[in-house]
Amino acid sequence: MRISASEHGLVRVFKIDLPSEQVEAFCTPSSANDQHWPLAQALGASQLLQDHVVVFDMADLDDLGLAGYLIQGHGISKQDIDMDRAQLARIEGHVLIVTSAAFAGLAQDLSPRAPLRWIATYCEEQQPVNFEPLPDASAKGPGTPSHPTPPINPHLTALWAVLALPVVVLIIGAVIYGATR
Repeated sequence: MRISASEHGLVRVFKIDLPSEQVEAFCTPSSANDQHWPLAQALGASQLLQDHVVVFDMADLDDLGLAGYLIQGHGISKQDIDMDRAQLARIEGHVLIVTSAAFAGLAQDLSPRAPLRWIATYCEEQQPVNFEPLPDASAKGPGTPSHPTPPINPHLTALWAVLALPVVVLIIGAVIYGATR
């Protein structure tokens, strides 16, 4: 599994094939160094943040089930889950959920091995970006005119100057004629 440095919004689901009494030791880092963390080793991860890794017993989900947990807890679309609902319902024992944030933006290749078994990778639903104007006039900022002035056409300005020049010359001539008379 290729993890890119820019990966965002993916949720990977793995089955942990271990007896319940061995799961805690497998999922707990022995030090701050991931290289001594059995779970990180089994994933083949060179970087793995524990805060973005979730391990639980399927029995703890009660009626919610893994499908409901992924929809409600991780924002996976119902349509994506519906395709795998039967497979997800058959899973028993412990499950590992790893989000994109667990890799801390480090590109790496995962090579999951026993006791991990990859089940599926899902993409979190993202709301579409909406570029509608803000509804309140105060959101436009100070000094923003409500009706912007149209740009001035320099050709039109030159035309008005050429047409106004003879009128100005006639007025000046009339003033000079009246003053000298």
